[in-house]
Amino acid sequence: MRIIVGIATTGRREVLSDTLAQIAGQARKPEAILICPVQESDADWAYAATLDVPVRRVVGRAGSCAQRNAILDAAGEADIILFFDDDFLPARSYVGAVEELFAGELDVVVATGLVLADGIHGPGLGADEARAILARDPGADAATITPVENAYGCNMVFRMAAIRAAAARFDENLPLYGWQEDTDFSRQLAGQGRIILSTALRGVHRGSKRGRSSGLRLGYSQIANPFYLVGKGTLRRRRALRMAAGNVAANILGSLKPQGLIDRRGRLKGNCLALFDMLRGRLAPRRILSFN
Repeated sequence: MRIIVGIATTGRREVLSDTLAQIAGQARKPEAILICPVQESDADWAYAATLDVPVRRVVGRAGSCAQRNAILDAAGEADIILFFDDDFLPARSYVGAVEELFAGELDVVVATGLVLADGIHGPGLGADEARAILARDPGADAATITPVENAYGCNMVFRMAAIRAAAARFDENLPLYGWQEDTDFSRQLAGQGRIILSTALRGVHRGSKRGRSSGLRLGYSQIANPFYLVGKGTLRRRRALRMAAGNVAANILGSLKPQGLIDRRGRLKGNCLALFDMLRGRLAPRRILSFN
């Protein structure tokens, strides 16, 4: 089984190097790692060349969806593609567990793993802290498989045959950070087979705040992107409403008590602008490209 890892990255050179080292240390190594940066300096290519896994640079336009599409185009005859965020550290068993899962469960087309810790909800996790969490993890006594609506963007596994059959693409109308592109892409494959979470796939999402979109842009995307996907048919309206309400509430509370690197006030401003645009019939994900 030919397994490829794809990483879209921008502005996280050192963070990416930690992730590459973790991938290169897998018990079952992937056949290649494809990296699509925004700028050449986003990755330490000299270091990457020393790893015991081939690392290739893929050229693509800026934006996580466009970069991931460029990786798909470069994946060739891969059987399985793993999309990791550049700050996701997989357990040493991750790739081997993917191979076992997809060989044994032939109707699984999308999988995501158990995130042991997620720094996205706070200031983020350092590399040493993330590695310590992985070292303390005893692993799954008996791996379980649970149906889910979509893979979580920090670690997504796809069967390439299903991608080809559905002609699936990451939607480049979700620009820059591509909020909810994981939901949209997963749901494009729903007709091809099962979408699951497997506890055999384990890792830590550091939630690095470097290279993130501005709070204003992300806040706008938190409203605009889900409702765009409702219109497209890849997200249920009830879930979009719940998602939007949860984000607005979190940003209101966070604005009252600032959380350091998380720009809650900027996000809330973006939420309000999106809601105002919704009332005017102007709500569109790509509008964030016009924001300063």
